[in-house]
Amino acid sequence: MCETKDKAEKLKEQGNEAFKNNEWDTAISLYSEAVLLAESESRELATYLKNRAAAYLKKEKYEEALKDCDLSLEIVPTDPKALFRRSQALENLKRYEEAYRDARQVLNVDPTNKAIQSTLERLHQIVQERIREHAQTTTKVEHMNKIAFDITADKEKRETAMNNLLVLARSKAGADIIMKFGVVHQIKKLLKVEKNQEIYVGSIRIIGELCKDSADRAKSVLRDVGIPWFLEILDSDLDIQVNAVQYCMQTILNTFSGMDNKVDTKPDKALCEKYKNEIDTLLSCLVYSINNRIISGKARDAIMELITRNIHYTTLNWAERLIEIGGLQRLMEVASELEEYKYESAMHISPSSRTVAAVCLSRIFENMYYDQARERFMNGIDEYIKDKLLTPDIESKVRVTVAITSLLRGPLDVGNAVMGREGIMEMILVMAGTEDILQQKVACECIIAAASKQDKAKAIISQGVDILKGLYKSNDPGIRVRALVGLCKLGSSGGNDASVKPFAEGSTLKLAEACRRYLIHPGQDQDLRKWAAEGLSYLTLDAEVKEKLVEDKLALKALVELAKSGDQSVLYGVVTTLVNLCNAYDKQELVPEMVELAKFAKHHIPEEHEFDDPDFVMKRIIILGNENVTTALVALSKTESHNSKELIARVFNALCSEAELRGTDKGKRNAAQALSRIAITMNPEVAFPGQRMLEVIRPLIALLHPDCTGLENFEALMGLCNIAHMNESARQRIIKDGGIPKIDNYLYEEHTMLKRAAVQALTNMSLSPDVQALYEDLSKATPLHVKYLSSRNIQRAAMIAAIYSLFLTILTAITAVFDLYCLGMAAPGSTHYGYYIISYEFVYVGSTHVRNALAMFAVFSFLGSLINFVTSIILIVALRKEYESKIVPWLVTFAVFTIFRTLAFVFFSVVNDMIFAYNIMMCLIWTLCTVVSVYGWVVVYSLYVELSDLTKLEDLAHLRMGTMASLNASATHSLAGSRPTTPHSTVSTMPVG
Repeated sequence: MCETKDKAEKLKEQGNEAFKNNEWDTAISLYSEAVLLAESESRELATYLKNRAAAYLKKEKYEEALKDCDLSLEIVPTDPKALFRRSQALENLKRYEEAYRDARQVLNVDPTNKAIQSTLERLHQIVQERIREHAQTTTKVEHMNKIAFDITADKEKRETAMNNLLVLARSKAGADIIMKFGVVHQIKKLLKVEKNQEIYVGSIRIIGELCKDSADRAKSVLRDVGIPWFLEILDSDLDIQVNAVQYCMQTILNTFSGMDNKVDTKPDKALCEKYKNEIDTLLSCLVYSINNRIISGKARDAIMELITRNIHYTTLNWAERLIEIGGLQRLMEVASELEEYKYESAMHISPSSRTVAAVCLSRIFENMYYDQARERFMNGIDEYIKDKLLTPDIESKVRVTVAITSLLRGPLDVGNAVMGREGIMEMILVMAGTEDILQQKVACECIIAAASKQDKAKAIISQGVDILKGLYKSNDPGIRVRALVGLCKLGSSGGNDASVKPFAEGSTLKLAEACRRYLIHPGQDQDLRKWAAEGLSYLTLDAEVKEKLVEDKLALKALVELAKSGDQSVLYGVVTTLVNLCNAYDKQELVPEMVELAKFAKHHIPEEHEFDDPDFVMKRIIILGNENVTTALVALSKTESHNSKELIARVFNALCSEAELRGTDKGKRNAAQALSRIAITMNPEVAFPGQRMLEVIRPLIALLHPDCTGLENFEALMGLCNIAHMNESARQRIIKDGGIPKIDNYLYEEHTMLKRAAVQALTNMSLSPDVQALYEDLSKATPLHVKYLSSRNIQRAAMIAAIYSLFLTILTAITAVFDLYCLGMAAPGSTHYGYYIISYEFVYVGSTHVRNALAMFAVFSFLGSLINFVTSIILIVALRKEYESKIVPWLVTFAVFTIFRTLAFVFFSVVNDMIFAYNIMMCLIWTLCTVVSVYGWVVVYSLYVELSDLTKLEDLAHLRMGTMASLNASATHSLAGSRPTTPHSTVSTMPVG
């Protein structure tokens, strides 16, 4: 016993030495050995555990460190070192409240410990901030909750509230609070009556965010709503709703398994084992819903895609379990379903359903990596086919043929094995020779799919080419186009070997022309165009067909438009055609020595056509790039088929091989401008969740370039303004990418809106301590900040002019009345007795006409002052609210008034004797007033022009920004309402420059 204890102590000492030498792994290994030798519940064991925790902390393995500290503290609950290390681990795991609790306990146990004090201060600040944020979040959730679930509330407010709840649900604190408010149960009730699709989909997305990265919340959601509820809301024909529910269910599976939506993600085995029941239940429900008769075709496709994504051995390894519960037969039912059979019990399928089922079957077969599993798979397929063939009716044979076609397009080896069964090929050929259009159609499709390899194609040429030629003469266009594709496939069996011609010379060009007619004819339905594209996918192995097709703009445009539909059933035809046009397929490298040896042995050597030379290939690639085939590839990229993804990647790679197609500056600018408009019109946290918001910043900053248009500059500034308000990470990225100097440059622009946008962006950037430090020294700050901020002086000057106008009208009214009084009192022949204050010697007493003119000037001055008094009051109100239309009356009346008064005082000065003080004083006063009036009018007119320009710019905008109720009102949200006196208003984007 003593020897064991001594050995453990020695291992501890060695571990301490390794720890001092920064050999963390060695230290952990030595401490672990000591732990194994120590007695249970002994103080020595507690010491070894806390020492190993210290080493784990150095390795940043915080979970392991936490476990060791917990075990150590179970033995010695008040050990300050174990408490301190647990506090460190908890802090790094962002469990700040618990870390603060342990730090306080360390101080209670060891009050003299100075090392803990700085940690305690830091954690105290963090905890207080989190308490404050939690309180704010609680208030926001409560406010948004009331609006979002009030059906009688305003539509826009409800949509905004639901989006804000979605943003809050993305944070752990927000998600926890939302769960406490019972939002899940409210969403379940709401979706029974909600008609607004945006709110409906937003509610589903909230559920998905609540389930993300928290197994407890995911279990709570499943307990509250149940898996059948998800399947119920999945039943829709709207892509946006189906995609939202599909994402939500995938998020739940990811949470339980530790996966994410990234490529090549791996599950956490411990989590999978812990939540095995939940995963099995969810996947089982999905499998049982595959052949549900009442769900929509798009919902069925989403279910099969979820299964395809999660059953592979690299993910949840659930393929064998699927076979055990009969999933194979359910998939075969979908694979054999036809839209032509319109029974009450028939399944709803989409044009992509059979393709999706084929991909799913292929993925399951990939998991059958040992003989016994493959045998079970084949037995399941054979059992389904035998059951169908036992029924004597024609429908069963038709369904079997359709199912075999799906197998040939999915797990090819299985399909070929079924085709090799006795009587299957004969049955298909007999069906092709009947007069029944449906039988001809499915048989033709099966023959096309069966000719997958050269040896198979030769066998079918010998047996079925005459049948295909006969079917091509059918009156039904669906039969003709399928027979045409069959002939195309057989005609291309020589591949890209120019020396092999299965049919007569020129036959492939004739077949290509026939396919083209089906493809570009505007009256053809989607199905016929799909088959025409598939025919071209085979024929474009011929270099002459490639050259003819690539010069046909109508055909290329039709291919692109067909792909944009997103129908997965067109994927193979369109993408394979593009691969062939780009020569993006694998080509065997010919070794000269081996070629000579083959010639000597008289073996066939493949020949390359002259149209497949690099110059011709480069020309074809450039033409395809200019025809925007990338949009077609993007539309088809939503597929779970790895082979299809590889084909799409091959075309992208070929396009990128040409420098002129890699993206022009104009294209980059257009894309960046589109991002800026999204950042303006939507909450950036909704539009660009997580890391994406930081990735958007660089292209927006790139728009702050003199070569870009004023509109691009302006929208980039507005987008950055909104993003800068979101969080410190966004502000730091803007600083890192050199955004501050570029934004600052726009303060020197002459255009008012660009300057205001720059000021607003810098206002939000000033929330960052780094920006505050940059501008805290006013002597180093850009002088134009002060200059621009003082631009409000024009509004103050206009207000002063309005007030001056009021006083001027009062003065005018008083002087006009006084002048009339004096003219009356000093009329010729009038006599004054006694004492009087005013001497009327200064009053004009000459010509009657002049006296009448002076009286008329006084009367009209009085009336003008009354009118101008009213318009001055209107002006003051207009200036306060920036109603430029209400400024116009004052501009007109004051201009007329000023001109009239100028003429009046000039006439007054001419006719009166200027030796009297009153006349001199009036002349000087009105001279000064005229100058001030002109200046005041110019100031108000300048403001009017500015406000009018703003209104015109706003009227040109089509992108409206909604205010974000959830954001903190203390900072500028965006350039919305950038007029200084109306920060509450919302303004659209507008073109500048």
